[in-house]
Amino acid sequence: MWTEENNQLTRTFVFRDFSEAFGFMTRVALIAEKMDHHPEWTNTYNKVTFRLSTHDAGDTVTDKDRTLAKAIDKLIE
Repeated sequence: MWTEENNQLTRTFVFRDFSEAFGFMTRVALIAEKMDHHPEWTNTYNKVTFRLSTHDAGDTVTDKDRTLAKAIDKLIE
């Protein structure tokens, strides 16, 4: 579940292992590149954490962030 705090949408995804997490990140990267909206994210072994905000809008959450979050969610449905 995405949460909105500190002007960011945040969510952590947990996978079976590093390979699965990295594959997920690769798929997200392709979507983000097409949207020209690149996430702040971290990866530690099997966990991927996102912090989405729009820099051009003063580092606040915008529709671009919500759209990217929905696209990310669709990858794990």
